[in-house]
Amino acid sequence: MTTTQQTDLLQTPIEFLKGVGEKRGVVLRKEFNIQTFNDLLYYFPYRHIDKSHVYHVSDIVNDGGYILLRGKIHDVRIVGQMRAMRLTAMFSDETGSIELVWFNGIRWVSDVLRSRTEFVIFGKPTLFNGKWNITHPELIDPNQQESSPISLRFQPMYNTSETAKKKSLDSKAIARLTANLLTQVKDVIPETMPREMVEELHLMTLRDALVNIHYPEDNQKLSQATLRLKFDELFFTQLKMLKLKLINTNRFEGFVFEKVGHYFNTFYKECLPFDLTNAQKRVLREIRGDVGSGHQMNRLLQGDVGSGKTIIAVFSMLLAIDNGYQACIMAPTEILATQHYEKISRQLEPLGLRVEFLSGSTKVSQRRRILADLRDGQVNILIGTHALIEDNVVFSKLGLVVIDEQHRFGVEQRAKLWRKSGPIPPHILVMTATPIPRTLAMTLYGDLDVSVIDELPAGRKPIVTQHYYEKDRLKVFGFMKQQIAEGRQVYVVYPLIQESEAMDLLDLQAGYEAIERSFPPPTYSIGVVHGRMKAEEKDFIMDHFKKNEIQILLSTTVIEVGIDVPNATVMVIENAERFGLSQLHQLRGRVGRGGNQSYCILMSKYELSNEGRKRLDAMVETNDGFEIANFDLQLRGPGDIQGTRQSGMLDFKIADLTKDEKLVAYTRNYAQQILEKDPDLSLPEHKRLAETLEKMMQRDTNWSVIS
Repeated sequence: MTTTQQTDLLQTPIEFLKGVGEKRGVVLRKEFNIQTFNDLLYYFPYRHIDKSHVYHVSDIVNDGGYILLRGKIHDVRIVGQMRAMRLTAMFSDETGSIELVWFNGIRWVSDVLRSRTEFVIFGKPTLFNGKWNITHPELIDPNQQESSPISLRFQPMYNTSETAKKKSLDSKAIARLTANLLTQVKDVIPETMPREMVEELHLMTLRDALVNIHYPEDNQKLSQATLRLKFDELFFTQLKMLKLKLINTNRFEGFVFEKVGHYFNTFYKECLPFDLTNAQKRVLREIRGDVGSGHQMNRLLQGDVGSGKTIIAVFSMLLAIDNGYQACIMAPTEILATQHYEKISRQLEPLGLRVEFLSGSTKVSQRRRILADLRDGQVNILIGTHALIEDNVVFSKLGLVVIDEQHRFGVEQRAKLWRKSGPIPPHILVMTATPIPRTLAMTLYGDLDVSVIDELPAGRKPIVTQHYYEKDRLKVFGFMKQQIAEGRQVYVVYPLIQESEAMDLLDLQAGYEAIERSFPPPTYSIGVVHGRMKAEEKDFIMDHFKKNEIQILLSTTVIEVGIDVPNATVMVIENAERFGLSQLHQLRGRVGRGGNQSYCILMSKYELSNEGRKRLDAMVETNDGFEIANFDLQLRGPGDIQGTRQSGMLDFKIADLTKDEKLVAYTRNYAQQILEKDPDLSLPEHKRLAETLEKMMQRDTNWSVIS
C-alpha cells in the first residue's frame, strides 16, 4: 500500500468505522473532536487495567483491586421480584467457588451465561455476609481473547462525557471502537522518522507505539510506547519552531542599526536616574547584536514585575532613532499605555524627542495632527493601545515595534502592526512580566530569541507576603492604618464588582461599605476603580491616587498590569483563593515599586481546597516569578498558563511539560543538531522528517513571523 493510500485510509471520516455510524459519529466529533480514523488513533487512554495475570479463587483473601479469574459458571438463577430481582451464578475453578451477582441487564446476562460454560471473568471481590462475591463482573470469551490480533491483556480506560454515555459511548465502547480501528489500520500506519534515527535512539516504531499505547502487551511495552509518542510530539514541535526561526532569520532582512549615537549615549550618561543591573546590560548587548545583524530581530524579553523591562525598551527605541527610524510601543490597556507615555515622555524630555500617545479616546483633532506628523516623520515614538494597528496609522520609517504583555493581543492584531514598515519588517521586541517556565518558553517561544532580566534593581526590598483569614480582619485594618499614618498608600483588590448569589465572595461594593466604616472620611480618602467605569473616570481616580490625594484604592483586577505608584506599599487581595497564581503574582507586583518596605496581604476564607491552599502557600514562600510560574505549570498544566491557548500548539496529547523537562531539552538539542547539519532537511536520510514537518507546516498558519 502506498503512502497516499495509507494517508487516505487514516483520513477516513469516523462514521465509516465499524460500530460508529452517523449518530455516534456526531457525538465523537462534537465531544472529543474525533473527525477521522487518525483522530481516534491518537485519542489515548488515560490509564490501563491490568488483565495480564490470571488468579485463582483461593487467592482471594482480602478486599483488594480488580482480578481476572478463569473457570466455569453453573447454577445460574434469577431470584427475588420487581426491584429486588437479581441474577446469581456460581463461578468455580480448581481451587474453589465464588458467587456472581447482577442487578441490571438480567435477561441479557442470563442468555450469555447459558450460551457456554467456560469464561474469563474480571471484577472486584467484596465480602458480603461472610462470603466472597463479585457484583457485575465483566464476562470475557477466552476464545476471543486468544484469537484477537491485538493484545487484550490490559484494558484501556478512556475519558468520556455524560453526553457520550447517553449514546452508549462509555470507556468500554470507545475501547471496542479502538480495537476495531487497530485491526484495520495497524499495518498501514506510516512512520514519521527515518529508520536509522529510530534505531539510534532505541525507540519503538510508530506503528508498535500506537498499538501498545491502546492495547499494550505488557508494562514494559506500554512505557516504550509512551516514550516514543512523547518524543514524537516534543521533537516535531521543536523541529518546527527551530525551522521557523531559521526561515525567518534567512528570509527576513532587517534594518541595520549600526550607530550607537547621540540620543542613546546622552540618555545613558546624563538622564538615567539609576545604574543598570548586570542583567539589563546583558539584555541590551543581546538586542544590539540583533539589530546590527542585518536580520529582523524577534526577541522575547522576560522579566519579573519591577525588574526594569521598560528602560530596556527605551534604550532599544533610542537605537532606532539614532539610526533614523521611528519606534512604537503597543500596550493592552489604556491605563498601561498612558503610564508608558507619561513615564517615557518625561524621561526623554531633555533629549527633545517627540513622543505621542494614541488610543481610542484620543480627540479627533489631536488624532489628525498626530497621524499627519507620524507620516511626515516628525513623531519619533508613538505609544498607544490597539489603536496603533488601524489602517490610517501610517509611519514614515518604522524600525522597531515593542509589544508589551503580548499575550493580550491576538496574532492578527500583531500582524497588522508588523506590516506597517513596508517590504522590510520592523525589529520586534516582545515584553512580558508573566514569567514563563523554561520548558514552556522553549516550546511556546522556540522560534524567538529569549532574554531574561533575572535580577531586581538595587535598593528594591523583597515584598513581605502574609496570609490571613476573615477572623484577622481587624488586625489587617490596624496595619493599614499604621502604614497610612506613615504616609503610605494601600490597594485593596476584589474578584467581583457586585455580589453574586452563585459565589459567596466579598465583592467590591460590600467591601467599600466595610472599608468606609473602618476608615471614615474626611480622615481617610477612598477611591474605587473597576472595569465597567469609563476610561476618563478611571484615569481621574488613578491620577488622584498617584498624587497621594487618595490613600486607599479599592479595585477589581484592572490594576493587575502596569500601574506604577511607588508610594503604595500595601496590597490587600480579598478572596485570594479565587485568583490564579500568575494573577496573584502580578497583583503583588503593584507594590514594592519604591524604596520602602512593601507588603502583600492575602485574605481568604478558612475552608480552602487543597489546590487553593497550595497556591497561597507558594505566594507566601517565594517572590521569585519563575518559581511561581513553575509551580503554576505543575498545578494547572501548560494549556491554562496565561496566553498559551492562542498558540494552538500546546495541545499535547501525551507529553507533559511539567514532568518531561529533560525530554523537552533533549528533543530540542537533537532537532538543533539535525538542522545545523542539514538546514533544509534535503539529505536523503532526512526525507521522512521533511515530509512530516511539511504536513505540520501546512496544518499550522505561520504566525511566528510576527512573534
